[in-house]
Amino acid sequence: MRGLIDGLANPHPLLEILPGLYAEDDLAVRLTGVFDEALAPVVATLDNFGAYLDPELAPEDFVELLGSWVAAFSDPRIPVERQRLLVAATTDLHRSRGAAHALRETLRLACGVDAEITESGGTAWSARAGAEPPGEARAQLVVRVPLEADEAVVHRIVDALRPANLPARVEVLEADR
Repeated sequence: MRGLIDGLANPHPLLEILPGLYAEDDLAVRLTGVFDEALAPVVATLDNFGAYLDPELAPEDFVELLGSWVAAFSDPRIPVERQRLLVAATTDLHRSRGAAHALRETLRLACGVDAEITESGGTAWSARAGAEPPGEARAQLVVRVPLEADEAVVHRIVDALRPANLPARVEVLEADR
């Protein structure tokens, strides 16, 4: 995470707020210099805190923490640039969590693939009694992804974001399909 940065100066040196007498004291100069070096990254972080809250601008090592604040899906195998996209889209994805389009969008952002998602359920309206109900009798969710997708990440995403009452199956499509 954040740490000491060579050459970074404290914009508010501690020696300047001490009485002038200490400017001539070698121990006071060295001691405040050490504190200035330790405080410089803290001051720089606080001065730029707005950038830390923007997933596009946040330092790489801060993106995961930022994502945890908004409950973004996270996996160490997802590249940081894709993780930034997920964090930025998380609030929109939470609005439709459990829906096929939210799962498809999460897979697109995290893995860079277009998934084909098939649900067994359905709704319909009929003017006549006894009409055949839509969907299939056995509830299931089938997620088909191209071969270039990281299958382990796809499984983690599907397990985390599928509706709890719906068993899911992931299928990896061949390249020619």
